Amino acid sequence: MDVTSIIEPLNDAQRQAVTAPSQAMLVLAGAGSGKTRVLVHRIAWQIQVEGVSAHGILAVTFTNKAAKEMRSRIEDLLKVSAHTLWIGTFHGIAHRLLRRHAKQAKLPETFQVMDSGDQLRVVKRLLNTLDFDDSKWPPREVQWYINAQKDEGIRARHIIETADIYQRQMLRVYRAYEDLCERSGLVDFAELLLRAHELLRDNPDVLDFYQQRFRQVHVDEFQDTNTIQYAWLRLLTDAKDNLFVVGDDDQSIYGWRGAKVENIYSFQKHYPNHQVIKLEQNYRSTGTILKAANKIIANNAGRMGKELWTEAGEGDLISLYAAFNEQDEAYFVVERIRAWINEGGLRSDAAILYRSNAQSRQFEEKLMATATPYRVYGGLRFFDRAEIKNALAYLRLMSNRHDDASFERVINTPTRGIGAKTLDDMRCIARDQSISLWAAAIVLINQRTMTARATNALIGFLELIKQLDKQAEGLELYEKVKLVVEKCGLVELYQKEKMDKGEEKVENLEELVNAARLFDFSADQENEENLSELDMFLAHAALEAGDSQADDYEDCVQLMTLHSAKGLEFKLVFLVGMEEGLFPSQQSVDDAGRLEEERRLCYVGMTRAMQQLYLTYAESRRLYGRESYPRPSRFLREIPNEFIQEVRMRASISRPLTATKPKTTSLPTTGSYRLGQRVSHAKFGEGVVLQMEGSGAQESVQINFKQAGVKWLMLAYAKLDVL
Repeated sequence: MDVTSIIEPLNDAQRQAVTAPSQAMLVLAGAGSGKTRVLVHRIAWQIQVEGVSAHGILAVTFTNKAAKEMRSRIEDLLKVSAHTLWIGTFHGIAHRLLRRHAKQAKLPETFQVMDSGDQLRVVKRLLNTLDFDDSKWPPREVQWYINAQKDEGIRARHIIETADIYQRQMLRVYRAYEDLCERSGLVDFAELLLRAHELLRDNPDVLDFYQQRFRQVHVDEFQDTNTIQYAWLRLLTDAKDNLFVVGDDDQSIYGWRGAKVENIYSFQKHYPNHQVIKLEQNYRSTGTILKAANKIIANNAGRMGKELWTEAGEGDLISLYAAFNEQDEAYFVVERIRAWINEGGLRSDAAILYRSNAQSRQFEEKLMATATPYRVYGGLRFFDRAEIKNALAYLRLMSNRHDDASFERVINTPTRGIGAKTLDDMRCIARDQSISLWAAAIVLINQRTMTARATNALIGFLELIKQLDKQAEGLELYEKVKLVVEKCGLVELYQKEKMDKGEEKVENLEELVNAARLFDFSADQENEENLSELDMFLAHAALEAGDSQADDYEDCVQLMTLHSAKGLEFKLVFLVGMEEGLFPSQQSVDDAGRLEEERRLCYVGMTRAMQQLYLTYAESRRLYGRESYPRPSRFLREIPNEFIQEVRMRASISRPLTATKPKTTSLPTTGSYRLGQRVSHAKFGEGVVLQMEGSGAQESVQINFKQAGVKWLMLAYAKLDVL
């Protein structure tokens, strides 16, 4: 039998994993080590050499894209159709099982699967039926609680009620939710997994059938499995020790959504006859990048341990840039990307990776200013995010009471008890009398046709806008934005979401305050309408939000969070915001487990880089509306000096990371001013020059003003005095 096509493309470790006898096996696959190739060739080997029927193969992945790619590569390798293979996501395989055995699973044959949005709507209706105040019991938090219980295999009947009011109320909703879903034949994503586990656990004949059918069960990204996923994998494979898993404990970065890195360690206990094979040869990054990443991840305790290496050569040193502040950081990164493009590199080969979504704004602004196409991968641009649009809607209503779109957006955000009927009545009045919704609300109140509760709620909303407008008089622009963010109730709404998403939304609102602080009113020299600073800022936000991202097929720079970057690779990578409190995050500093996950996240980010890796940090940063002077990230200190070169905008030097801060004031510029020079502005007062850009009529200067913060000014209009 000719097996050349299966084993020839493999290195020694890959070949060992692919050709090993059928048994419990853990393939510890480092970043860029060819784990998908191993899975594909393992399945092909079993079919072609060991005579396993495609009907007897089960392979589980985490995304439909990965499943589709695996099936396609198997078909290309074997030159036969792979339609009889069970290859799919955990949820897809679970759904397939439940459709085949709906009766044994105690489901109607016509059961309907809810996506996350459908589930949230069901939760909202249920809370309304139970007369829960969703300002105190946010629907998303309730949804998270229900799914978290199911991910751990816990039904409402398993939970013992305590005296804790939060637990009792959540349990009450969970019970009602289960009853509603049972009556309606509804199944959410978490239920698919839990019900599939219960199907196998409670029906020995069904379990025996699938244990006999599947000669070997293959799992990709095993480190990302949660409790219930691992539980039903064990049910399928315990009897035969035929679980073949590929994973990497060093790339487990989804603990916040239920993934259990402990499953990799438990595997060795649950399958005592297992074999471990390490894939350590990397086919992506340079030797320098890998050695630095190895040094960082070695600081985590309890690892299974591996050392990535490559035959591709050492490559360039990792570049480290110490920025003055977040604007200087963004300017540096974008200038390096432009240089990369000018030298023939593709924009799509460059990626900016950050820990928090709120960091994207500075880079977006600089990329737009230089007309560089970009895309926020897996997310929205800053001014397109719902929480930002909500805050801006309050500001627009303050500026213009007759902005109907803004009125509708926030009249019940957060919830105030203003129902759909009240809003419909206002719409009718507005249409019939050709007036705005604000005016219609006043008419409706005066008609006295609503209940006292609805009337008071509507009056309360109108008064809130009036009070915000009154309190904002005489305040600086950023103070107005800060006032609205703090008083409109959005922060409290998102703080009640006990998930990272809620925390991220609050951070974005705080970053909106920073955007207002840095907004340069004097930059628009065509303000013929004499608009206020607030109106100018609102127009700026609308224009930025309306300027669409690059199309999927367009060559564009990629912006994304470090979590979104997993599984991707780029020739040029920038890891930005490498500061204590930002990366690692402040919440992880005092929690050993969370700190280790942050370190794994850094490892993942670094190993996305193929050729060039830049690490940047700011000596001062205004983020989330607050200015700080952070220390460089501990992860930077964990990289040996021999792998690092510290760079400047116009010069490059190599020196230890522990050296004192660079004396940036001595660096020359080609513009009209020099870095560190003290200047005075008629409106903003005294400040220090941080950066110069452009020439001639387009020359601009970045200045850190004592009172007004950091601003970019056009020199042609700034009228600066040297002190």
